Amino acid sequence: MAVLENIRKRTTVLILIIGLALFAFVISGVFTSSEFGGGTKVGSSVAEINGNELSIDEFRQKVEVASRQMGPTASSLQVMNQVWDQEVRNSILGAQFNDLGIGIEKDQIVDFLETAGYGQNPQFQDANGMFDANLFRQTVMDWKVNNPPQYEAWLQTEEQIVQMAKEQTYFNLVKAGVGATLKEGELEYKLATEKMDIKYVRVPYSSIADSTITVSKAEIAAYVDKHQEDYKQEKARDIRFVYFEEKPSEADDQAVKASVTQLLDDTIEYNAQTDRNDTIRGFRNTQDMAAFLSRYSDVQLDTVYKAKKELPSSVADTLMSLQVGQFYGPYKDGASYKVTKMMDRKPNGSVKSSHILITYEGATRANPEIKRTKEEAEAKAKKLFAQVKNNIADFTAFARDNSDGPSAPQGGDLGYFQQGRLAAEYNDFIFSNPVNEVGLVETDFGFHIIKVDDKEDIVQLATLSREVVASEETTNALFTSATKFEMETIANENEFSSIAKTNEYVVRPVNRIKELDENLPGLGLQRPVVQWAFNEDTNVGDIKRFNINNGYAVVQVTGKYKEGPMAPEDASLTVLPILRKERKAAQIIAANKGKAMDAFAKDNNVSVSTASALTVKSPTIPGAGSEPLVVGTAYGMGTGETSGLLEGNTGVFMIEVTNRTEAPNLDNYSTYANTLKTNAANRVNTAVYNALKEGAEIEDKRATFY
Repeated sequence: MAVLENIRKRTTVLILIIGLALFAFVISGVFTSSEFGGGTKVGSSVAEINGNELSIDEFRQKVEVASRQMGPTASSLQVMNQVWDQEVRNSILGAQFNDLGIGIEKDQIVDFLETAGYGQNPQFQDANGMFDANLFRQTVMDWKVNNPPQYEAWLQTEEQIVQMAKEQTYFNLVKAGVGATLKEGELEYKLATEKMDIKYVRVPYSSIADSTITVSKAEIAAYVDKHQEDYKQEKARDIRFVYFEEKPSEADDQAVKASVTQLLDDTIEYNAQTDRNDTIRGFRNTQDMAAFLSRYSDVQLDTVYKAKKELPSSVADTLMSLQVGQFYGPYKDGASYKVTKMMDRKPNGSVKSSHILITYEGATRANPEIKRTKEEAEAKAKKLFAQVKNNIADFTAFARDNSDGPSAPQGGDLGYFQQGRLAAEYNDFIFSNPVNEVGLVETDFGFHIIKVDDKEDIVQLATLSREVVASEETTNALFTSATKFEMETIANENEFSSIAKTNEYVVRPVNRIKELDENLPGLGLQRPVVQWAFNEDTNVGDIKRFNINNGYAVVQVTGKYKEGPMAPEDASLTVLPILRKERKAAQIIAANKGKAMDAFAKDNNVSVSTASALTVKSPTIPGAGSEPLVVGTAYGMGTGETSGLLEGNTGVFMIEVTNRTEAPNLDNYSTYANTLKTNAANRVNTAVYNALKEGAEIEDKRATFY
């Protein structure tokens, strides 16, 4: 708000500056015919912003395009809110652009495209590799005919480009009226560097018990009425719910375990086509594991060899101890029952190694800054290899200091690799030599001084896996329980908690839900619940059952809050401490009027304290905390002067300034003035927009459509 105050003080100057600047900045739009903040749009509106309606059809189109751009990770409401914020911004600032006649020329858009990624796309470059605006226009026209979604996305991008260019022009005009004088710079310097030593007495508010201060509901209401701007509230709802989670029962768990166990052994099945019994091989004896798992398992055969650390930690030791052909299980892993069979093992099939790479100009993937020849690289590698062999313990340090490879910061550590994953010469060395062996090998990348760090077995496993899911019987029982609870509580809505307690259900409250919320703690994304809670026909006490992911929720509305000033009950949590502090301050001041500092301390059983090197810019008093009023008062006092009783943040103070250290005069305060100007300019974009938004009349109708 300090920025806006500066703007207000310089209103006449700013108007003059903007008026003169319009000769340079008034330009007409070229690429698009739309104008931000324009006239009323046809059809139903999702909002009315300063008298201009925002069409729901146009808004939905933009949400659809944004949804495609943001992808599946963003919820529909997140996408909608992002588009909403941008549309409100466009409308509010667009009105300013129209009033000032701010537009954008074609060349500005072309310049932006050239530097924003489009210029580097070969699709839009000419034979010389330069961005071709005409070629880009032709491509856009082709999108319009043959790729409408791409064309719609471009229209929004184009709109954003125009908007950004106009915003930059507008905010630059405002920044032209923001500055700081040398006198302001001098004051800033003195507030930060002038120091004061004080002695003080503080009677903390905590010396008076809260229980002795009585604050009425009427007093809280009066305070809220005087400070309505600080105690505005949005429309909100309180709810509580019981969640009936769809999860497997113990019977479901045991049934899956039994089915997995049954698949281990061979079974006999009658074949009607051959009129004889066939033996169906089980997991234990099957000769075609891939086909067996494809038919009976949730997880298919994985032929990749794995190290111990890649296996489930709870069974890794057991699985690694299996011999080829042996199996383990059934065992529970997460939500599944599994049986795992050892299909194959490769002893020392994975090797961990470190290397020092000495490369040369022209080698594969060599750093272009390296200019040494192959011969020079080889000579350096051989010399370094001799040093490393004599001091293997320092291999990591040698690699960090000498390697040209990207693993140098990690001491040359390449981690574990299986056969065939590295250059042939490198691969042959690490798999042919024991742990701690060091060697020198040449590859296309250069010369490698290699150390074999570790080796481990890798195994190929086949796992029969069946997830434990809720059976039809279990889900039916859950539905019955949820429906019964719903009907019982509807019949007696005041007994929601007691009925839940009788049935040992957990009641979970969610307070102050906003009209456009969707994420409910304990339930996740549940927009339908929020919409129902805000429905005009839904009253406090109403109950409804919702089908949600993995179960049901029986929800009751427990509170409604209208938009506007808070009710005393809602504001009491924050207002009560404020009024108590005011009462305590008044009591302390009334009981100690006219007293000297020593008497003030003695009569309140506190001691005289000292604080040194206080500055207005850092108004913290050791032992008392942040006290800007107290420190600010000290700044205005002379040495040896004593204050009256001061109502601080943490207590009532009396202070005496014992010493002042004046800030040395400077020849020039331009550095501080420039800092003030820069800081103010940096706040312009946010401060100006927030001020415009705060003063705008916005009728938000999104909840009607989303």
